[in-house]
Amino acid sequence: MARRIGGAGGGSDPGGGKAGTVVVAGVLAMSVAAGAGGLSVGGGASTVAVDSAGVNLTKARSEGKKSARNGDADGAWRQMNMRTLKRTAKPALECVSHSFGQVRDHFVRNPCKSLDRTLFAVGDDRGNVAVVSVAWVGFRNRRDAGEFKKLIDVHGTGDVTPLATPLLDLADVRFTGLHYESRSDGGTVVIAETESVSGQVSGETLDAMADIASWLPR
Repeated sequence: MARRIGGAGGGSDPGGGKAGTVVVAGVLAMSVAAGAGGLSVGGGASTVAVDSAGVNLTKARSEGKKSARNGDADGAWRQMNMRTLKRTAKPALECVSHSFGQVRDHFVRNPCKSLDRTLFAVGDDRGNVAVVSVAWVGFRNRRDAGEFKKLIDVHGTGDVTPLATPLLDLADVRFTGLHYESRSDGGTVVIAETESVSGQVSGETLDAMADIASWLPR
């Protein structure tokens, strides 16, 4: 989902648009995994987002989430015709120093119980590469988790800082929050964000990858 716009200062810059913009097939020359989003119309009654090679992104997203729930990240990316290139992970003892904006202020008043972050570089055989950040933020109870999720889902309120992409030997990538998904799991909030690194990875593909990543277990 695209984060709701709000909260001045902090947070990810809205940039030039919102997540989920449909790009007509063929506008961008892209790989099987990271093609330009397009439209495939069936019977004039429905539209299905596909990449430039005709991969059904809706189906890939659904199957990818199944793999993610089983803890199979590699299998999840394969549904997008991509693969894991590199991965790193780091736990933290607190959240204040790993956050900014109103999110950081929230942690000052309501400390998290745990923080685990991981970062993937995923790509295809044509040089299209994206980074996927996932953070699992643990709280004392469901209520605290729910209050935090309400805050972080608003674009511009700050963020849990993703792991730095140079850890994967990539250039520094700034996460905009435009390709974002969050999910509550009991007392844990899972935050997933994606960005393109090289080549041309469509917004629809990045959105699907964020949704898939949010289902990965800690």
